Amino acid sequence: MQPPAGSQVSRVPAQRTPPEQLAPPAPAPAPVRPKRPVRTVLAVVAGVVALLCTVGGVVGFVLYDRATAPDRSAPDVVVDNYLRAFLVDRNDTKAQEYTCKSEGDLNALRGLRAEMEQREANFKVVVRASWGPLTRVESGDGESVTTTLTISSSADGQPRSSRREDWQFRVVERDGWRVCDGRKLG
Repeated sequence: MQPPAGSQVSRVPAQRTPPEQLAPPAPAPAPVRPKRPVRTVLAVVAGVVALLCTVGGVVGFVLYDRATAPDRSAPDVVVDNYLRAFLVDRNDTKAQEYTCKSEGDLNALRGLRAEMEQREANFKVVVRASWGPLTRVESGDGESVTTTLTISSSADGQPRSSRREDWQFRVVERDGWRVCDGRKLG
């Protein structure tokens, strides 16, 4: 259809811009990645593992502390542990865990151990100490524990000599029971 006469519309065909001169089409928006719960799950798992490791470390420390703490729960127990550490294991550091810090006199027991060591050196024998039942008796400032120590020696697996001595130990309650005094009776 033709435009009406006298119209201002040009009869020139419309010109189109060549495609190479057109502005490039707008890039398509990047596809939205669906939210993956992987990061959330990993974060939660890492948090739980860290919490379990922390709790496990604390529980491990407490159990280790209880297992390695010296047993000073009763007078006879502390005397038994002290005699084992001092006369059998001959471990002064361990024995100190069972003794009073400042007061007390354990020189008689130190003398007994020195005698045992001297006999071993002089006679080339093995000297051992053992003890019988531990008897508790309450006293004014704590308790006393009595026992019979057996000092025996052997060489090449053959018994050489043996003697028995009655001993009394004074024990007091200070942050657990502690041996403060040891003396030979009779």
